[in-house]
Parts: sequence; C-alpha cells; structure tokens
Amino acid sequence: MVRDVVKRFGLTTALDHAGLELRRGERLALLGPNGAGKTTLVRCICGRAVPDAGKIEMLGRRLPPSGGRHELGFVPQEIALYPDLTARENLEAFGRFHGLTGSKLRQAVDWALEWTGLADRAGDLTKTYSSGMKRRVNIACGVLHRPLILLLDEPTVGVDPQSRDRIFTMLDELWGQGTSILLTTHQLEEAEQQCDRIVIIDHGHAIAEGTLAELIANTVGTKRKVIFTLAEAGPKLDGMTTDGDGRELVAEVEDVALELPDLLIRIRESGARVRDLEVHPPSLHSVFIHLTGRELRE
Repeated sequence: MVRDVVKRFGLTTALDHAGLELRRGERLALLGPNGAGKTTLVRCICGRAVPDAGKIEMLGRRLPPSGGRHELGFVPQEIALYPDLTARENLEAFGRFHGLTGSKLRQAVDWALEWTGLADRAGDLTKTYSSGMKRRVNIACGVLHRPLILLLDEPTVGVDPQSRDRIFTMLDELWGQGTSILLTTHQLEEAEQQCDRIVIIDHGHAIAEGTLAELIANTVGTKRKVIFTLAEAGPKLDGMTTDGDGRELVAEVEDVALELPDLLIRIRESGARVRDLEVHPPSLHSVFIHLTGRELRE
C-alpha cells in the first residue's frame, strides 16, 4: 500500500501525493508516459529513493525510509550485470548480495539458469549476450532470494517480441507460485494482456486504478465505435459523426449485432454506398486519451 507519497528533486515534483495498492498474488501495471513518475515511485517503494512525504506499507506493516525490504525483489530498467563475468558468475554475485551462500546459493543459481532458458549459455560472458538474454539474466538476479513481491521497471524495454514473450512466461511462472508483481510500462498491450489491474499515472499522480473493464466502464463507457467507409461522400445522418471529406460515418453502439442492420439500412436509404466497415471496442488506449487528453508517448 502506497499513500500520498511525495518526492521532489529540487524545484521539480516527481511524485505528487501518489498512491497505489498491490494486492497479494496479483499482477499490477503502473502505466504512464515517460516522465510520469513511474520509476521514481518504484524506487521509493524498494528503498532506492527516500520520499519527502507519504506512507509505504508492505505485508501489513509500515516500511522505514530505507532498508527493511528483504521480501522485495527489484529489477531496474538499466541492465545491472557485470559484462566480463559469465551468467553463472553474475548470478552467484547477486545471490551473495541477497545473503545466499553454500548449497542455497548453488540451488538458486541452477534454478535461475533453467528458469531463464540459459543453462546452455551459463559459462558465456554476458557481454556476448543479446539484449533479450541480458534482460532475462537481469530479472533473475532480482529474484534469486524468491521475494514475495517483485518490482520491475520497464522489464521488456529494448527487446524483440520473442524475448518479450519469454520474459512474460518467466513472470507468469513466478505469479503462479504466489509472487505479487508490480511492473512499470508505457506499453498499452502489456498492461492490457499481462496484468490483473492497472494504475494510470501522469504528472506524478495516480489518476485511475482498476481492472481494464472497470477503467473502461468508468471513463469511455462500453459502447463500440463502428466506422463506415463510403464509396463517395454522403449526407450527414442523425446520431452519426462524419469526417472532413464525408467519406466516413461513425456511430457508437451498445450491441453491434442488434444495431448494425438498422444503421446499414439508414445509410443505404440516404443514397450512400458502404464500401467497408470497422468495429472498434473500447480500449485502454481510449481510456488513456480520455483521462489525459494526449497520446501515451507524448
């Protein structure tokens, strides 16, 4: 639980009474554009940054400004590996940072190499790895101590689609074992497809929180947008909007199967001819535009 966290850097307010709740055993996306405060909030939660005000609780108790976060795992956006060490040597080093020794360390490293799918490359220097392989080892270094809560800052930035899928397969395995996961992202599809709930943050403040269905219902509504492309410019029709040259008509409907036939009849009776049509369900993209008035990447 994060409540009213404030963090300033000089005259710049990075977090302005930000808050969120990560529930036990859930996957939570912290979604926002670059500069929204995602990284700063995660760094405050894991103790890498000290908030100027606010409260951070974990597992029912308030956390001190720094330290005391042994149940947490943190994976930064930046690759934090030693390039001139092998994957196994990197994992051993980070395992020791987490207090693992002896057989527990060996077992954790062996598990991590299998989990990442890199057991056959364990003896290779990480500087020879692809970006996706480095990302996987980077994540493994943050979970060797098997934390109850895992924080990831943009875990798929700079990787190809195949590596991205592999990373989420890894995270799904942890989630299936009971790990609560908070990840920051500016990728809409990651928030939609990989997480149970979404927190939208902008200008250092959480502006909406809920499941995708809840966010849609509370903002843009559940109506679907139907776009009719006409063979040539047609007349304006009540209940529909048109684009600049009149070649597209747009209607919003609750039930496509029920309402579409009537719309087609109305268009035909107006003398226009439909060349194509598209149906767009409400999406996280439309929610974000509704809440912020701008594209995610602006």
